[in-house]
Amino acid sequence: MTELKSEIAAQAARWVVEEGLDYGAAKRRAAKELGLSGKGALPGNDEVEDAVMDYIAVFCAETQPRELLALRQLALVWMDRLQDFRPHLGGAVWQGSATRLSDIYLQLFCDDCKSAEIVLIDQRVKYVARSVMGLHGETVDALSVHAFCPDLQEEIGVHLMIYDHDDVRGALKPDAKGRVPRGDTKALRNLLGGAA
Repeated sequence: MTELKSEIAAQAARWVVEEGLDYGAAKRRAAKELGLSGKGALPGNDEVEDAVMDYIAVFCAETQPRELLALRQLALVWMDRLQDFRPHLGGAVWQGSATRLSDIYLQLFCDDCKSAEIVLIDQRVKYVARSVMGLHGETVDALSVHAFCPDLQEEIGVHLMIYDHDDVRGALKPDAKGRVPRGDTKALRNLLGGAA
């Protein structure tokens, strides 16, 4: 990685951790701050993730593990609530770089895309329906809710991305670093160990 990309990644990491920006927005803001334009100078998400982990190790080592645990436990609550839809946890909460400003991203794999929405209605859960970029660049439906996290004493965004039942096969392919990019309820329980 070039020195310029390293600088953008480091600055982006600070905004990801301190302000909860997503990687794309943080990279664009960092490039703008440095007077750059165009995507050619931007680091990849893996490079930003490495910078986020470095930032956490230096500035958040005492608080981040507790915050990550609280977010993973809240994710598990929602995964248990939505177990019929084969939920998988992804993003920073799964990978371990989440802080209290991170949202929870769950992928649901349903036979009927409206069935998850009906469950939320039956449980009297307020949500916002929208479309987001999916696993492979396609547009998918997402249901976004605010869930109170008792351990953090604040509301956390929980985003439920809706996929077809069979899409789970492609969702578990390892990423560029060889890691599984998401995990089901059993995998999250294993990750939590005795903490869940």
